[in-house]
Amino acid sequence: MDTPLSYRRATVADLLSICGLGQQLNSLHHRERPDIYAPETQDFNRDQTHWLPYLDGENQATFLAEQAGVAIGFITLQVTLLNSPLLQPQRVSRVGSVCVDDAFRGRGIGRKLMEMAQDWAIEQDASDLRLTVWAFNKPALRLYEELGYEVRAFEMGKRLENGVA
Repeated sequence: MDTPLSYRRATVADLLSICGLGQQLNSLHHRERPDIYAPETQDFNRDQTHWLPYLDGENQATFLAEQAGVAIGFITLQVTLLNSPLLQPQRVSRVGSVCVDDAFRGRGIGRKLMEMAQDWAIEQDASDLRLTVWAFNKPALRLYEELGYEVRAFEMGKRLENGVA
């Protein structure tokens, strides 16, 4: 029988585990968009500055899924106050990254991490929870739609060669 899963808020002590898991995100994104994303690496020093603010930054959080004390998934979040004369003022929470180890996919871990993100956002008095997902990431799109997320805008881009369209 599998050891039960546990979930908790991550700390700075979890940084290397998150860097390691994050390589699966790097690999997926680099494979699909090598023009944007760096390849995965075994030198986790490269990625520490990216993940660290989610562990010790103000208005940011990371939640970790573990099995037998080994990190198998995480989610990063932040909350900000949108304050512009053109927008209604609101506190918004944004999911930065969601990662579940390939070997543990399909077990509801991503869903549980998303629920934890929602609970945290509510605790932070956020009025909205947002995320960005690449169109190539079909499993993530399916999960977010199942959880009630809606498409609100499209980001469009065009690759330029030598600065010319």
